[in-house]
Amino acid sequence: ETVGEISGEGLCVLVGVTHEDTEEQAARLARKLWSLRVLDEERSCSDTGAPLLVISQFTLYGDARKGRRPTWSAAAP
Repeated sequence: ETVGEISGEGLCVLVGVTHEDTEEQAARLARKLWSLRVLDEERSCSDTGAPLLVISQFTLYGDARKGRRPTWSAAAP
């Protein structure tokens, strides 16, 4: 089952969230992503109306320093 997709130009963003992150930080990140000039001709999603597909990726906070199994305790629930 497909729950999200981008057809044409747009951004797919993997976002890691931790317990300490706030709604204010999330809003700032969303504004930043919307206005980043990373598309053709130095345009942003806000310039072109291109979609942002944001995916929560808890594995970005994986910690494998000890043992053979990573822990994701730093990731937000």
